[in-house]
Amino acid sequence: RLVRLQDNLSQRTMPPAFLEDVNNPAGYVYVNLKEFAASSNRLVRKCTKPDAKEFKKIAVSCSMGFAIMGFIGYMVKLVFIPINNIIVGG
Repeated sequence: RLVRLQDNLSQRTMPPAFLEDVNNPAGYVYVNLKEFAASSNRLVRKCTKPDAKEFKKIAVSCSMGFAIMGFIGYMVKLVFIPINNIIVGG
C-alpha cells in the first residue's frame, strides 16, 4: 500500500509551460503563489511554541501596552469633555 502511494506521488504531472512563464498573467500568479506557499511552509516548519518564560514576557508586555493605551484614551477623553462643553455652549 505504501509503495502504491509513493508511485502515485512520483507520477505527478508537471504543470503546462505557460504556467511556468512569468510573462503570462496566469503564469505570473501561479509562480508567485508557488513561491509564497513554499516560503510559508518553511516559516511554519521553523516556528516553535514559546516556553513559559517567553510567554509570560509577551503577555506582560501586551497587557502593559493595553494599560498605557487605555490611560492615554482616558486622559484625552477627560481633557476634551470640558473643551467640548465650552465649544457647544451647553
